[in-house]
Amino acid sequence: MILVVAALGAAAWYRHQGAVKDEGSATNAQARVTVDVATARRRDLPVILNGLGFVQGWNTVTIHTRVDGQIEKVVFEESQIVKQGDLLLQIDPRPFRAALDQATAKKAFDEAQLENSRRDLIRFKRVGTTANTQQQIDTQEALVAQQEAQIKVDQGVIDNAQVQLGYTTITAPMAGRMGFRLVDRGNIVHASDQQGVAVITQIQPIAVMFSAPEEELPRINSGLQSGPLPVTALTSDGKTELDKGTLELVDNQVATGTIRLKAKFDNVEAKLWPGLTVATRLQINTLKDVVVIPAAAVQRGPSDLFAYVVDNEGKAQIAHLKTGESEEGLVAIKQGIEAGARVVTSGFYRLQPGAPVEIRNDATRNAPNGAKKH
Repeated sequence: MILVVAALGAAAWYRHQGAVKDEGSATNAQARVTVDVATARRRDLPVILNGLGFVQGWNTVTIHTRVDGQIEKVVFEESQIVKQGDLLLQIDPRPFRAALDQATAKKAFDEAQLENSRRDLIRFKRVGTTANTQQQIDTQEALVAQQEAQIKVDQGVIDNAQVQLGYTTITAPMAGRMGFRLVDRGNIVHASDQQGVAVITQIQPIAVMFSAPEEELPRINSGLQSGPLPVTALTSDGKTELDKGTLELVDNQVATGTIRLKAKFDNVEAKLWPGLTVATRLQINTLKDVVVIPAAAVQRGPSDLFAYVVDNEGKAQIAHLKTGESEEGLVAIKQGIEAGARVVTSGFYRLQPGAPVEIRNDATRNAPNGAKKH
């Protein structure tokens, strides 16, 4: 009986010791906080101004007829790409050709009269005052001068008639894309019509109009002193890049706290379309060789910004930060963290200074832009 009791007591003691060990292991496991980390590293960081803008044609022309007449033929197709000088419409030229012929004939008639008057003047001067009075000679000279002036008038009428005849052929004033046809063959058009006959828009190159806060104007102007500033156009949700261009114009005045900007894009693939709303990214500078960490690692404290850093003993420590620009999910660090430090990017809610951590992720894989693990 005594042996049985002793055996039961020994078993109970061993169970108690095992429970104590298990409790201690559980306590240690709970004390370690599971976190994700990334490695701080040095790199160039672009300084970007994000905005919203709209696309407009580099040039847009509403084509009007400059003479009255009937449309004889329409050569272009809607949405057609045309070159400068391509024929678009032809107005019936017959009335204008007839006016030119009439003006040409009038000049020939007046030239014949002038020739006759000049001969009379030569005869009057040859005979002299023995057969003609001086008044007759002076009158004949005045007549010749008058008819010479009339010839110049006739030439002016001919030139005008030629210009009017030329206006019956409407050509593209620039390369671009045609819009809707506003008139059809057979319509009577007038130079006073407000609607126009066609619209042509230059889309290669094309412009994007956007704005920036007025306080950014000094940095924009400073960036322009180093050369053209790159601009990226994206879909309005900012997810898909459409084209890359350069800043072409900074407006000459600030309006309602913003400065208007104009960017130029080659638009080779015609992804930008007049009237399209786009997100814009204006790169005004590039910070060279700065320490960067993921923006997710930066926390806001009562008086400053900080981040948790995992030290060599695997414990979390607080690093107080002075930050700079942020872009591409990264933040430039001016003070507080050096390259190679491991910063916590998730799992903050259970962290305390000095708490041991369990690193869940592969720091090399999750470091910004493939930074190597230190």
